[in-house]
This record gives sequence, C-alpha cells and structure tokens, in this order.
Amino acid sequence: MSLLVASTAPQSEIDSLTAPESGWRKPRTAPSLREVFGTIKVPPASASFWRKLFAFWGPGLMVAVGYMDPGNWATDLAGGSRYGYTLLSVILISNLFAMLLQHLAAKLGIVSGRDLAQACRDHYSKPVSMVLWVLCEVAIAACDLAEVIGSAIALNLLFGMPLTWGVVLTVLDVLVVLYFQNKGFRVIESIVAGLIVIIFGCFVYEIIVSHPDYFAMLGGLVPRPEVVTNPQMLYIAIGILGATVMPHNLYLHSSIVQTRQIEQTEPGKRMAIKFATIDSTVALFLAFFVNAAILVTAAATFHKTGMYNVADINDAHKLLTPVLGAGAASMLFAVALLAAGQNSTLTGTLAGQIVMEGFLNIRLKPWLRRLLTRSIAVVPALIVILLYGEKGAGQLLVLSQVILSFQLSFAVVPLVLFTSSRAKMGVFANGPIVKTIAWLVSGVIIGLNVYLLFQTFFQ
Repeated sequence: MSLLVASTAPQSEIDSLTAPESGWRKPRTAPSLREVFGTIKVPPASASFWRKLFAFWGPGLMVAVGYMDPGNWATDLAGGSRYGYTLLSVILISNLFAMLLQHLAAKLGIVSGRDLAQACRDHYSKPVSMVLWVLCEVAIAACDLAEVIGSAIALNLLFGMPLTWGVVLTVLDVLVVLYFQNKGFRVIESIVAGLIVIIFGCFVYEIIVSHPDYFAMLGGLVPRPEVVTNPQMLYIAIGILGATVMPHNLYLHSSIVQTRQIEQTEPGKRMAIKFATIDSTVALFLAFFVNAAILVTAAATFHKTGMYNVADINDAHKLLTPVLGAGAASMLFAVALLAAGQNSTLTGTLAGQIVMEGFLNIRLKPWLRRLLTRSIAVVPALIVILLYGEKGAGQLLVLSQVILSFQLSFAVVPLVLFTSSRAKMGVFANGPIVKTIAWLVSGVIIGLNVYLLFQTFFQ
C-alpha cells in the first residue's frame, strides 16, 4: 500500500523549503498546491523498475490532456481536410518539441522545489513578474475558453442542448474538481487517465471505419518542403504548433511533479527526473496519436472525397456519418470531444491555482480561485454565442489558440533560461547539447508564432 496517497505532506518536507540556496534570490516559500504536496509516496531506489514507474505515473497524463483539448481539433481538422496527410509531420515535430519542454519543466520542479511561476517571481523584478502573471492568466483564460466552448459544442451534438446552457453547465466542473481533489491527487490522475482511454478508444474506431491510406500516413510523417513554401499550408502548420504546445502545461507540470515524496538527494532527484520524463514522454505519445487521428480521420473522410474546407467541429460531426456510413462515427466523435473538454477543465483549473500562488504568493480558497478562472472564460463565451451563435463560437475557439500562441514564448524562454543555469540547477543544469536544442526549439516557436500573429491580424 506504499503507493497510495498519504493524507498530508510531512511537515518536515514543507519546512525544508525555507532553506536558502545559491542561484536564487530568496528562500523557497511554501509549495504550490500545498494540500497535495509530497502526498504520494515512492518506493526506494532498490525497488523494481515497474514499481517506481507506477509511483511516478500520472502527472504526464495530466499534462498530455492539454495537448488534445478542443482547441487542437479545429487546426487538425483543417489540416487533414485541406492537405490530406501532409501535415502529420508538423504534429510529430510539435510533439517532439513538447516532450523536451515538459522534461525541462519536470526537472525544474524536482530539482529547485519551485514551479515555473515561483521561479519567475524569484528571478525577475516585480514589474516583470506582474506582466508575466497577467500574460499567463490571459493564456489560461483562453485555454479555459476553448474547453468551455468545446464542452458546450459536445453537449449540443450529443443531447441537442443549446450552446448557452452548455456553457453555463460547465461552471459545475469547478465543484467536481474540488470534490475529487479532496479525495486525493491519485483520484484526479485516475479520472484523467480514464477520460484519455475514452478519447483514445473513440479515435481508434474513427480510424478503422475511415479506412485511411496507411502508406500515405507513413509518408505524411516525413517533412516536405511545401509545408514551408505554401503560405496557406504554412499558416495551418503554425496553427497546429500553436495549438499543440501549451504554455500553462509548463507551469502545471513543474508543480504537480512535486506531489511525489522523493528523497531530497542527488540520486533521489535523478530517479525522479528519469521516471517523470518517461511518464510525460509516453503520455505525449498518446496525445500525438489523438491529434494525428483527428487529422487522419479528416484526411480519409473529407480530403479523399473532395471536401477540402471542413474546419468546423459542427460540420465534421454532421458529415462523418453520411460520408463513412457508420452511425457511431458522429456520436463517438462528440463523446471524444466532451471527454477532451472535461479533461482539460481538470488540468486548467489546477494550472490557474498554481500560477496565482506562484506569481503573487496569494492563496485564495480553491473554490474561489477556480470559480474566478471559469467565470473569465464563461462570460465572453456566453456573449459571443448569444450574439453570433455557432459560427461565433467556432471563431472564438480559433482566437483562443492565437492568444495561447502569443503567450507561449513568455513561458518557454524563462524555462530554458532557468534549467540551463548552473547556479540555479547545480549538476542538473542542461548540458551543452540539450541547451543548444532547447534554445533552437525556443527560437523556432517564437519565430513561427510571431508569423502566425502577423498573418492573423495584418493580412
């Protein structure tokens, strides 16, 4: 029973955070998500590989949820219906970027005992930290907006519920998160895992009934020059990148890896980094499958039949059954969308709490913090849906991804900077190869997202 959740973190674990360290300006404050900090025990180093992996398994799945949320669906559908399997390579490259960045986020949390928000507050001046906090809150609200709209669309597709009522109903998600967190962090991780299994199963079915060209799928994993030379294709490719790598996931991962009660020694931290990286990398492969499956389904269903302009979730849902002739295709598509929206809600509300506590050192009651986050997303969603209906909701979904793209650079650059600093990370600092690759990835993300913003607002 050593792998079950303990009731509270040992006080000695929390008290030890106040020890001063070189490389950081201030001693560590109490950890974010204090109620679950260090509550999951891990076996000793002498235990088997699988026992240790099971103990560390979970945070990666919660992170992977952000890579398959409703905001990704529109870009994947557009890429598949318009260009077939060509942009599969972009999804693959985006996921490889994500694997590296999530590894760095986990390492920062495990080694420094700080989440990314706390690290930013320590390193930067107060005005800079406040700007970063505001940008991060905007990004979380944008992400929450995608989850609200995605869940509302799914409820409309499944039960005919008006979008306005669907949006209002999503407020109750806050209460669900609070209820299950009180049962222990392992319970939340299990719920997330269950919903991912549902999403995975739905798209396995979608791929089977859509009869894709498997050789063309494999060919699509190889990058092609036209992805860069074709402006329209490049625009969608950048959208896929912006929708895949989520800034709030970097803050989230750096915090939730600290739910494990590890030995605060070099071997203990190395073991934690190793298994946290395996956890997140495997989970992100699952996210890659889901995003690739959406694009493959669109390519095999719509592109093959000459429907090149299907980029709307509602249109995709309506056309799946007539084109495929499989009655369950549309229903499972909507079920997967609802599961993705609910999953992202769980992790998005946690990210909001982590960011506020980390940047401001303010600890609101969890229900108040999560209600605030959800209200910021619900109000604009309701206004747009009431004024513009389904079409406005779809456009708002795309806008939320543009906002996320803008904020991404402000999370990636500090993360690479901190994890590359030997003063802050000691022997765990990024080596020359990892540091070079991380800065190259940062440069690509920044360059492409600047291009996306320019194309969106000035073309």
